[in-house]
Amino acid sequence: MGKQLNKKQRQAELIKQITDNPFLTDEDLARLFNVSIQTIRLDRLELGIPELRRRTKNLAQEAYTKLKALSGGEVVGELLDLKLGESALSLLEATEDMVFSKTKIVRGHHIFAQANSLALAVIDADVALTGVSNIKYKFPVFLGDKLLAKAEVYRVRGNKHFVAVRTKVGDTEVFRAKFIMVALNGMEQEVER
Repeated sequence: MGKQLNKKQRQAELIKQITDNPFLTDEDLARLFNVSIQTIRLDRLELGIPELRRRTKNLAQEAYTKLKALSGGEVVGELLDLKLGESALSLLEATEDMVFSKTKIVRGHHIFAQANSLALAVIDADVALTGVSNIKYKFPVFLGDKLLAKAEVYRVRGNKHFVAVRTKVGDTEVFRAKFIMVALNGMEQEVER
């Protein structure tokens, strides 16, 4: 923000920023508004906005209740937001069991699994399967990195749902994929090959 805002303006902008990106930390907000972290905490308290950990937990609890094609345990990573038929968001922290021991680089199948399960989660159908995937690993991901994946349904044609997933570590896009997910109305349908 260029100029200093008064308290009322700052709080109005704070609400907008957190609504647009609920994962902003108090530190991020303090830098953005050029104020102390304590000022941000006081603003949040006055506005009734919970701290980041509580906001994330609330989003996750709400998102899991909306799942249709998967159960909660089948989503790779922590589901943070879900708008069935539109978009979904998940967070996955790279742990020791996901990396190559020598390089501490995350094995690709973990990154793919997060994206694929998120693409399935966003489908507004009781049963859905992956029909086609086109993926690109752009940068290596390391032990301790937090992968934020966002899935967006960009087209629906019949029972085929076209879903784009972009995964970032910080501001860097590390992976992207396009999926054709097939919603099965009855188990008698087959995925087109």
